[in-house]
Amino acid sequence: MKFAVGQPVRRFEDASLITGHGRYTDDIELSHAVYAHVLRSPVAHAEIRKVDAQAARAMPGVLLILTGDDVVAEGLGDVPCAAPLTNRDGSPRRDTPRPVLAVAKVRHVGEPVALVVAETLAHARDAAEAILVDYAELPAAVDVRAAMASDATPLFEHMPNNVVFDWDNDTSDFAATDAAFSRAAHVTTLEMVNNRVVVNSMEPRNAIGDYDVAAGRPVLYTATQGSHFVRDPLAENVLKLPKEKLRVVTPTNVGGAFGMKAFIYPEQALVVWAAGKLKRPVKWQSDRSEGFMSDNQGRDHVTRAELALDEKGRFLALRVSILANLGAYLSFMGPFIPTRSSDLVSGLYTTPAIAINVKGICTKPIRCRCVPIAAPAGRRRLI
Repeated sequence: MKFAVGQPVRRFEDASLITGHGRYTDDIELSHAVYAHVLRSPVAHAEIRKVDAQAARAMPGVLLILTGDDVVAEGLGDVPCAAPLTNRDGSPRRDTPRPVLAVAKVRHVGEPVALVVAETLAHARDAAEAILVDYAELPAAVDVRAAMASDATPLFEHMPNNVVFDWDNDTSDFAATDAAFSRAAHVTTLEMVNNRVVVNSMEPRNAIGDYDVAAGRPVLYTATQGSHFVRDPLAENVLKLPKEKLRVVTPTNVGGAFGMKAFIYPEQALVVWAAGKLKRPVKWQSDRSEGFMSDNQGRDHVTRAELALDEKGRFLALRVSILANLGAYLSFMGPFIPTRSSDLVSGLYTTPAIAINVKGICTKPIRCRCVPIAAPAGRRRLI
């Protein structure tokens, strides 16, 4: 038979990969390309009093520096979340507006504060070190329970207790579940933490912005899990362009993704924006440490599960409460994973009644204590 169960499927990509002939985004070399470096917040939660890039703009090789003020002035949109959700009270979930460069406030370590574009990457990095940012630090919380506390500092003013959504699984039957627990011979309770994970892909995230003069439209080269996932929201929501006006190219080899490269990121918008200003290709490549601070992360759920059983040990009902740590901002499909994946909690077991509630919580990821270094009076740079 031509096709049969158990028939081996021969791979065709191995020869090029093991001989060093793979083509990744970082292998793309465009004529007259310049290099971008992102200055990131070293603090988890703070008001931005001032960004002083005057000295940095005068440094050798520097072509362009963009800040949150430029984002506002040019009317760029926020990085969107495309997953709608209805709370248990019928209201829609709250939103977490995410500018491509921090405007007035930073909400996580690693949030982009400024983009520096220079003739070389070394020039861009040196100039970023000369940018002075005055941060007025605010309280931060990484634990979902601490973030939900009545005295917790809200990450967004419109979000009391940092609760993004309070959602009941639409297959739940709370009345039947409560009734089953009331007559149970035994109840087993388990609380567990599904720890946060970070993708460590072979090729970290990257983006190259360019402009196709002949076609009259910007071009983005970037490793993705689907170019249309990136193109449509990036064009329409962030860059305010018709989606047909933006071309997104994913190279032959992506270098690992695991879900992390399926969505849009600020850096993709930034290089396209910068390339349009400079009329030259602008290349950005994340390093490992940068990726750990800026890539979309996963899981970090605290789950309490209760199982009601009869006197013979047969399942009567399952009650599950999940606190999902969403970080500082909702990713493109952020609410989807902790909610729809809850459909799987019963596995293959017959469970007559199930009730599931999921709360999505915004937190502020933190790092070690920040240490000020010398800066002009009234300002400080934090490292």
